[in-house]
Amino acid sequence: MTVTPTPEQLCELAGRDPVLGEAMERVGPYPGFPHGPLAEGSHFQALARSILFQQLAGAAAKTIYARACALTPEAGFPTATECLALPDSRFREAGLSAAKTRAVKDLAAKSADGSVRLQSVSAMTDDEIVTMLTSVWGVGEWTAQMFLIFRLGRLDVMPAGDLGVREGVRRLDGLEERPSPKAVLERAEAWRPLRSVATWVLYRLCDE
Repeated sequence: MTVTPTPEQLCELAGRDPVLGEAMERVGPYPGFPHGPLAEGSHFQALARSILFQQLAGAAAKTIYARACALTPEAGFPTATECLALPDSRFREAGLSAAKTRAVKDLAAKSADGSVRLQSVSAMTDDEIVTMLTSVWGVGEWTAQMFLIFRLGRLDVMPAGDLGVREGVRRLDGLEERPSPKAVLERAEAWRPLRSVATWVLYRLCDE
């Protein structure tokens, strides 16, 4: 189910920060999430896709992802059980690096043994989910935050270390240099409890 803030919440956010409010009008309405690629499949498959796309150009990531999806007969990325059954060499042949293969396998193992409880995330807080996901080898805070926003539709996430977010704040406020993650977090206090909305706006500013 797509999660969207109410019109009243959006108006309140724009009123608290008129600079952001002007940007919100310019970039268009917040679409709500999940939708798009991260809305497809299971939570495990969405996370595995995020791992594959980390630090790769879009075209290359899409090619590798398509090859990984072709490793099993069913559509979509292999399930956790299928990932554990596949030898590492099959993932490497599909184009995954040794590090990404290890990360996917660790996610699959932790999903299977219950240490990563993906079926229970709806009842967990954002911090609990970040702590759980970053226990997986190769999954950092940024990947967990992207999962919160774009898969779970959580509305108050601020990935302050993200280069696109920092660049978006620079453009929003007309700064000469990108602010530090600490400065971004301080700036984002005015955007609670809709920091995910602000994050989406900041990404759109980088597209202008």
